[in-house]
Amino acid sequence: MSVEKLFWKDPYLTACTARVTSVNGDRITLSHTVAYAFEGGQQSDIGTIGGFEILTAERDGFEIFYTLPSDHNLCKGDEADVHIDWSKRYRIMRLHFAAELVLELVYQNYGHPEKIGANITRDKARVDFAWEGNIASTFDFLNNELKRLIEADHPIICDFDDIEKEHRFWRIEGFAQIPCGGTHVRSTSEVGGLTLKRVNPGKGKERIEIYLND
Repeated sequence: MSVEKLFWKDPYLTACTARVTSVNGDRITLSHTVAYAFEGGQQSDIGTIGGFEILTAERDGFEIFYTLPSDHNLCKGDEADVHIDWSKRYRIMRLHFAAELVLELVYQNYGHPEKIGANITRDKARVDFAWEGNIASTFDFLNNELKRLIEADHPIICDFDDIEKEHRFWRIEGFAQIPCGGTHVRSTSEVGGLTLKRVNPGKGKERIEIYLND
């Protein structure tokens, strides 16, 4: 049985008590968890398990493996409190959904260019496109549409479309339904004000960097 991913049931949950289901040196698995592991460009949570710092969190299939300091004393069957850094998680949730909005607006209005990269950290999000020319030419439109969507305070619905395969989606009624296994805010208004920046990482490539205004 793989770990129960509480960050999908409630991405605002910051702690839980879990059972250690395996220990292999400094790598452990848990019965359930609030600590997100890197996937789809979204950075892993930071925090602690049983008071020990989470050094890495890696998803392999349906399982999540956490690396702890080598001197941890956790054993299979132990109960351990899991805590995450909420300030990092919440900034990532906001920036992740900002990136989702930017990506979908570009797809819908600029011929669905190929996405060639994405990354979300607590400081910024970025989306890379195969694109000829200067993508900053889209910014007036994107900024107006982002402001409209955010101020409209649309509910963001997140759920499974295939529970067994752990395929998830987010949906804004009347705008889009998109496959995504990340953590998201409950409504568009939580994203807040944004600043877009253009970067040119190479010929035929354009990057939109996204920053929170607070």
